[in-house]
Amino acid sequence: MKRTPVVVAALLMLGAVVGLVVRGAGAAPPAEKPVKENASQATPATSVEEARHRARLLHEAVHATLQIVHHEYYREDEGLLLPASTLKKVFREMANRQKVELRWIAVNAQAMNADHTAETDFEKGAVKALTAGADEFEQMEQGMYRRAGPITLGSDCLKCHVPSRTSTHDRTAGLIIAMPVELSAAE
Repeated sequence: MKRTPVVVAALLMLGAVVGLVVRGAGAAPPAEKPVKENASQATPATSVEEARHRARLLHEAVHATLQIVHHEYYREDEGLLLPASTLKKVFREMANRQKVELRWIAVNAQAMNADHTAETDFEKGAVKALTAGADEFEQMEQGMYRRAGPITLGSDCLKCHVPSRTSTHDRTAGLIIAMPVELSAAE
């Protein structure tokens, strides 16, 4: 059974959700600003709280899509790209179109891709926090809101991510989301 159309549909759905989250779905634009017709023009969050809300929604959308696509549609023997690799393409598109940066980080699954090693002070702090069981780790600095949240690697994921494991208990990866915030002088 070919699953590729279903995977494409799931990724298209994720793209629609992500676009709404990043642009602030449901929020009417201020009267003095024209509606942006070009999707490549990012709409920065106007407060840390708005950025936090958008990042949480985006994290849940990516996590749910990754879990569903991986568990329901990915099969090694069909030669499909891994869902996390496919989502990295979505991440690049988000960076180009919406100025939102997304990045995987290894938390306690050491066999993950070496590209996922924590590099910055923020990422290293995120690994410590997520390892300790935190639901999120965040920072606001120089007009950028950064958030890290856990991504569960279940037993099916571990077949590839931690092939030499000695147990099947879940491991954790992380998703870093960074987005610009247009802070007012009062903030």
